[in-house]
Amino acid sequence: MAFRTLDDLDVKGKRVLVRADLNVPVKDGVVTDSTRIARQAPTLKELADKGARVIVLSHFDRPKGKVVPSMSLKVLVAPLSEAVGRRIAFADDCIGPKAEAAVAALKDGDVLLLENTRFHQGEEDNDTGMAKQLAALGDIFVNDAFSAAHRAHASTEGVARLLPNAAGRSMQAELSHLEKALGNPERPLLAVVGGAKVSTKIALLENLVARVETLVIGGAMANTFLAAQGVKVGKSLYEPDHLETARKIIHAANESGAAILLPTDVVVAKEFKAGAAHRTVPADQIGADEMVLDVGPDSIKAFESRLIATRTLVWNGPFGAFETTPFDKGTVTAAKAVAAATRAGNLLSVAGGGDTVAALAHAGVEDDFTYVSTAGGAFLEWLEGKTLPGVDALTDK
Repeated sequence: MAFRTLDDLDVKGKRVLVRADLNVPVKDGVVTDSTRIARQAPTLKELADKGARVIVLSHFDRPKGKVVPSMSLKVLVAPLSEAVGRRIAFADDCIGPKAEAAVAALKDGDVLLLENTRFHQGEEDNDTGMAKQLAALGDIFVNDAFSAAHRAHASTEGVARLLPNAAGRSMQAELSHLEKALGNPERPLLAVVGGAKVSTKIALLENLVARVETLVIGGAMANTFLAAQGVKVGKSLYEPDHLETARKIIHAANESGAAILLPTDVVVAKEFKAGAAHRTVPADQIGADEMVLDVGPDSIKAFESRLIATRTLVWNGPFGAFETTPFDKGTVTAAKAVAAATRAGNLLSVAGGGDTVAALAHAGVEDDFTYVSTAGGAFLEWLEGKTLPGVDALTDK
């Protein structure tokens, strides 16, 4: 995967358009999670330190092509300034006279944040005219927003084809780790896929089963796989319409030689609430009035046994209902085992997806994996084997 990085650019005195992802949660005018800001800051700081005139592009929320004051990026000026370590200017538009005047006022080392790109319908339409207006503001384009790279928008894909381009440090880290994890992994390769529904992860399962040595299936989707094999799953969440899908995945694994690891024992309860009375049973002994809420200790031991020989691991989705104790035990135990193997230098571990990031944080191990992606949909589409337009535009020479 060939793409330029900041190391390949001479930026002093140049206007550098940086597509960041500053779509962070805000409540009452205050950023409640600044993870994405922290990940974007190194690229902005490095470019400014090298004497570039840095112009930051980002979307925020879903204004649907209209100016919505509550979705203005202005609220991010202070937290972004703090993260970058220098005062950041703001323009009330991302194209047109206001943006042009703000860019013209920049000196070497200055950083300017432009208003929400989605205030213009041309952004999500990937309108050529808007892409040209954005490109006119810069000499070089840097994309540092992997989390927005699965969208072919004017500020992610359109402008990248009009200017010399490169990946920012966050984008570079994401692409290099994903390449090591799935593009050209050290083997054996193991994938953990959990979550509620098979139906939302069919493409992911189909892609992974052809690539991995071991596919571990957890969460409620494991119930669908168990049901597909004739196991009675009681009141458990499962998808009766996707039993054949599960059988096809199992057949594909047999064809490719991949091992599928399903729970052999499960934690069940008659009601889903914190501290509910529960018991651990073999997977084929679930009561008609019981629901599966976690994997059991024998299933985790089987996972840990596979982990010993594994050299690369990709993780998307929890093993059980980790948000509710005591049904977090399987996910937490597995996550700690992966973290220990990673710290010991025996494993390259890459994880991503909203529930996954939350689960690893809950287990206290998010800093112990090799890489944890905050990209959500883009991470999932990459695992599905799809081409991401924002990445493709950088690698298309």
